[in-house]
Amino acid sequence: MRALDRWFLPYLRQSFATNGPVRRVFVTVADHFEPFHQTDLQGALQRMRCWRERFPKSIAGLHDSSGREPRHTFFYPVEQYDREVVGEVARLCRDTGSEVEVHLHHENDTEATLKTKLAAGVAQLLDHGLLSRHADGRAAYAFVHGNWALANSGLGGQFCGVAHEIAVLLESGCYADLTFPSAPDPSQPRRINSMYYVSDTGSPETLNHGSRVSHGIGCAPDQLLVIQGVLALNLHWRKWGLLPRVENSDITGTNPPTPKRFHLWLRHAPRIVGLEDWAFVKLHSHGAIEANSEVFLGSQMRAFHRYLCEDWATQRGNALHYVTAREMVNVLRAVEAGERDFSPAMLDFHYPRPAISR
Repeated sequence: MRALDRWFLPYLRQSFATNGPVRRVFVTVADHFEPFHQTDLQGALQRMRCWRERFPKSIAGLHDSSGREPRHTFFYPVEQYDREVVGEVARLCRDTGSEVEVHLHHENDTEATLKTKLAAGVAQLLDHGLLSRHADGRAAYAFVHGNWALANSGLGGQFCGVAHEIAVLLESGCYADLTFPSAPDPSQPRRINSMYYVSDTGSPETLNHGSRVSHGIGCAPDQLLVIQGVLALNLHWRKWGLLPRVENSDITGTNPPTPKRFHLWLRHAPRIVGLEDWAFVKLHSHGAIEANSEVFLGSQMRAFHRYLCEDWATQRGNALHYVTAREMVNVLRAVEAGERDFSPAMLDFHYPRPAISR
């Protein structure tokens, strides 16, 4: 059923809601970046050589409204850590202003074993100068759950096992989750197209509730920020020419970014309560896989960026901002602190840049 029973009714309610025009958009790519997907060390290194050679060229000369080139956030699976491969990812980040965050596939864990895995993975990424820091010096990171099963939301408890995962993530320094949408996977929450705070209740049902990000209102320390990408029906891409396909913000070789998809994202993208003309577009991909990486490293993504920069932003007088996951969260923190006018300082408002990019 492609999880339609979980999200279709909320989608219909949102579709009938009236949203005003978007004048400022923040775009981030949360790449579930897995260089070892169906390959060995040499294959992973070859993929990194391709990214290091082609990605800087693919974004060269493209600039958002602040003069910044497109950014990428590599959510690296820490259970697949290899020093040489992560070193190549770190060099790519240093050269392009991109960043690394935490991705983890796990199953049948306990709170204790999950804490151990996160601590080891976070320490390894910090050793490369990656990840931010909290004010008290602890590592600060954004998270994407492998196989989508955040808070043990997988079917029958698959691909996780830790009912109190949100509490474990917060304790280990996680400040935001960017896993969803996961449809057609059954882990898909009923809450969609939102940026909101969840508390640990020991149940995946907590992902269906929570307070939206609002201007002038902060969060409690025991709450985790969830930033979702757009989940909708795409009337411009139909199965058998008849049935609308699911739009889940995934960038793939068979479904590259297009102006039509962008305007669908804008229509349903999360917005801030009290600052509704700002939209936050979170895309995702498995960009290390060749069929998908060709989109980012070839002509398709470059053409899409040209449309955003030249048509939507410059010609129409809108504001476009390419941001990493950390920078998007910092913008939200600044707005929660009362800011209403964008400035580049907002990108580092709360969580500082990783050491490698300073």
